[in-house]
Amino acid sequence: MDTGMAEAGTALGYEQARDELIEVVRKLEAGGTSLEDSLALWERGEELAKVCRHWLEGARARLDSALAARQPAEEE
Repeated sequence: MDTGMAEAGTALGYEQARDELIEVVRKLEAGGTSLEDSLALWERGEELAKVCRHWLEGARARLDSALAARQPAEEE
């Protein structure tokens, strides 16, 4: 993971990033923004999507780890 992503991941929680991403998408879909503003929104949306993906991948790894830890106990 690159350092910028780690900093972004710790600065924003999943819910915060998700909510801001939803707002960015709404603004883009509504239109009426300049090309420059639209590009800035798109770039912000990409950053937010990476933060969300980071949190979800971490949650998936934790879930997989917890399931793997339970598996030997169930087999006995």
